[in-house]
Amino acid sequence: MSTTPTVNGQVIGQAHYATRAVLELLLARTGTTFHQSVALNATADSGAAIYRDQLIARMTDTLKIDDSTALAAIAELTGSELMETVPGDESGLRLTDTGQALNREIRTAISEITARLYCDFSADDLATAGRLLTVITARANAELAGV
Repeated sequence: MSTTPTVNGQVIGQAHYATRAVLELLLARTGTTFHQSVALNATADSGAAIYRDQLIARMTDTLKIDDSTALAAIAELTGSELMETVPGDESGLRLTDTGQALNREIRTAISEITARLYCDFSADDLATAGRLLTVITARANAELAGV
């Protein structure tokens, strides 16, 4: 007889790694790395442009990576002309038209995958899971800050 597993780090990690593997397959088809996709998304979410320091902070805080890893992803995106500095403001970054198109393509594909993965969960179940994971993330971040 099967029982529902208790939510713990292992169960959450398995869900994370399984969905991350699905995402990595999608990103490989677009020639984009995970870190690049996060930078594209953060820049797109910021509107017209984002300051380089803000983008680095968002990436390092969210992904738990160092500045040099975030800077490498940004350099790769600018080198491939998916992102550019804002004319007249060297600290500002924005997506090029090609970068915007790629970001839309990735977001659309992620939305389709998400719909398949989450299709039979109720809105209440998803809201509960979201609250739970948000609290766990905040507590883990507090632990990291105290180290």
